[in-house]
Amino acid sequence: MENYRANLLLCAGTGCVASGTPKVTAALREELEKKGLSDEIKIVYPEEIFYQKLTVEEVPKLVEEHFLKGRPYEKLMFKEPEKRAAIPLMNEIPFFKHQVLRVLRNKGLIDPESLEEYIARDGYMAAAKALNEMTPEDIIAVIKDAGIRGRGGAGFPTGLKWEFASKSKADQKYMLCNGDEGDPGAFMDRSVMEADPHSVIEGMIIGARAIGSSKGVIYVRAEYPLAVERLQRAINLCRESGLLGENILDSGFDFDLEIYLGAGAFVCGEETALMRSIEGQRGMPRPRPPFPAHKGLWDKPSVLNNVETLAQIAPTVLNGAEWYRSLGTEKSAGTKVFALTGDIRNVGLVEVPMGIPLKTIIYDIGGGMKNKKKKFKSVQMGGPSGGCIPEDLINIPVTYEDVVKTGAIMGSGGMVVMDEDTCMVSTSKFFLEFTADESCGKCTPCRVGTQVMLDMLTDITEGRGKEGDIEILEDLSRDIISTSLCGLGQTAPNPVLSTIRYFRHEYEAHIRDHWCHAGICSDLASFHIIEDLCKGCGACLRACPQQAVVGEKKKPHRILQELCIQCRSCYDACKFASIDIKRALPKEKPEPVAVEEGGS
Repeated sequence: MENYRANLLLCAGTGCVASGTPKVTAALREELEKKGLSDEIKIVYPEEIFYQKLTVEEVPKLVEEHFLKGRPYEKLMFKEPEKRAAIPLMNEIPFFKHQVLRVLRNKGLIDPESLEEYIARDGYMAAAKALNEMTPEDIIAVIKDAGIRGRGGAGFPTGLKWEFASKSKADQKYMLCNGDEGDPGAFMDRSVMEADPHSVIEGMIIGARAIGSSKGVIYVRAEYPLAVERLQRAINLCRESGLLGENILDSGFDFDLEIYLGAGAFVCGEETALMRSIEGQRGMPRPRPPFPAHKGLWDKPSVLNNVETLAQIAPTVLNGAEWYRSLGTEKSAGTKVFALTGDIRNVGLVEVPMGIPLKTIIYDIGGGMKNKKKKFKSVQMGGPSGGCIPEDLINIPVTYEDVVKTGAIMGSGGMVVMDEDTCMVSTSKFFLEFTADESCGKCTPCRVGTQVMLDMLTDITEGRGKEGDIEILEDLSRDIISTSLCGLGQTAPNPVLSTIRYFRHEYEAHIRDHWCHAGICSDLASFHIIEDLCKGCGACLRACPQQAVVGEKKKPHRILQELCIQCRSCYDACKFASIDIKRALPKEKPEPVAVEEGGS
């Protein structure tokens, strides 16, 4: 790298590839070649100067300004909306400066397809230490002392799980990685597999040594082709270099692994369902006990950890338990990766110390609401299995214990932020639709119960709700939680219970007043333009798909209720808060059609 004057990093994850990174990369290489800079500038590493929204058209100007004239190209620099001055360096941008990278420690610093570059960042030193200097008991002790907990949802102590499996007697044991990541909007594990696949493999090698396993499987959904490609390349490089296979690093320890492609079933995030899937059976959970640590894949002792958990193993073994515990809290140590999305200004992947206030994530890192005129209302944590945390609890520390107290769960790390224009009844229905559809159908409480709850929520959002429905939903939720076979059913009612707990008045308004204040439930809302506030800009008129908005330019518009389909397009397009949401107007009953007697 010392032969290059400057280095340039381009995002190469799935999202960036889909947004056109390959074309921008090609244009940069061509422009650098044209200017005679290809021997001075390498497109791999960053210089800490952050450019955003780079297009192919902007490439020549960027090369001329930054690499020829030696001055940053201010037009593409990040600017805070309230300030005019550009912020050039990544570590000065609020989204980045509050993060602490451990799981994502190699993000942007290595080529994910290069074994040498991973090794240059202390890669496989922890594996060498575990295989040649530590006993399985030593490894487990470090993981237990560090307090590493599973980052896939339940937060079970990783060291304890490894200890159970290590004490099981069998001729074969399995070390498994869950890279399925089924939560909508979650992309934490995918990003690690794409950007740093060797960190997962190294964690599996150490785990295999701890439990006495010689075979491993990485279970990845087939919808992650780039992750699969980079994992497979990493596995091949490790085999060629003696880091997988027989007698790894001359330690006498044998371990190899393979990739298994999942078909995208959400229930396969449950460990026993995932193992059945690998066996070629339908992905359905089985009763526990026996637990997988005693009887798992092919009825052999097995350990399943998710990608984020495994990515933390190597640096912890290398640096020690106290290093890991230097961040976080006593019961929730280390860091956590979240996928931050929703009605928030800065969306993306963030890694923060456990115990950080939720408000810091939403306002300091996330930048607050996308629309500054809208208030924060709630944040959904834990995906479809999680719950909604209201504004009143925004100062809670993000730990396993504190999040559970709110009725949500940490989950795998999904964090969906919602503003005041969100209907919480519709939100709970959205998540329940997902879990009801993804139920494997094996147990009646989950198969039937979630569908009954979904039907009730549908009735409530369409104006057919009845007094007593809220209480029935609460009772049914508790029954499903206590009687379902696996975690899918046991957590499916969480979004409903948490929204009833904090936003009961919205359920009551839907049922008693037949009104959705957010205008999301189209059968329970109507939209009207406030003449005194309307500027006649025409934004609502242009947005309406039904031509239900009429009016002259610079004069107040109005909505023809007989044409309006309550789609909210006008409301979302208006920049002057001139559209009001009211109770739905009574719908006229169609005139009965006369039917003549006789005929065929």
